[in-house]
Amino acid sequence: MTPTPLQQSRDNFILGMARISHFWGFPKAMGAIYGAIYLSSQAISLDELVVQANVTKGAVSTNVRHLERLGMVHKIARIGERKDYYTAETDFWKVIKGILREREKSEFDRALRSVDDSLALLDPKAVKGFSSEEMELAGFYRQRMNAMQTFFRALDQLVAMVMAFDSLRIGALRKLMGGAAVGPGTSDKEK
Repeated sequence: MTPTPLQQSRDNFILGMARISHFWGFPKAMGAIYGAIYLSSQAISLDELVVQANVTKGAVSTNVRHLERLGMVHKIARIGERKDYYTAETDFWKVIKGILREREKSEFDRALRSVDDSLALLDPKAVKGFSSEEMELAGFYRQRMNAMQTFFRALDQLVAMVMAFDSLRIGALRKLMGGAAVGPGTSDKEK
């Protein structure tokens, strides 16, 4: 049976999300699952995701948990049903924050620590027995690693600024609206 243009569009979108996910270093299945949940007008079960994202039940289960940790999907429980259902986070700002937070926490810190550790091995006290040729190479390594360390720290600060921007955004909107309620951080007193 030939797929309808609607099905083709949906499948193409899910494939595109899988590619984007892979580009960002996540499994393709994770992107496909998010795409399927995002295009679903109602909460969707794991069984339905197996069919729609065309991945195994095990992959769906693992990747949905990861998407939940990133804040990209939300679990919905229905009274009288044993299945869990999922909806997509549609605030892309929250999605980006979740991804940045996860990336920074897991891999970025590890990369920064490895540069710090590598530089510590080239401490002038540690290279006392080096030949002049080795000292020259150690100096070259230090120069390159220092440049990378500076870049990583700047990137770390940039991510921290992006994360902090959300609270500034809400504060700016409050000011603009004369103190009116504008978002999830709004207290009951302001409502």
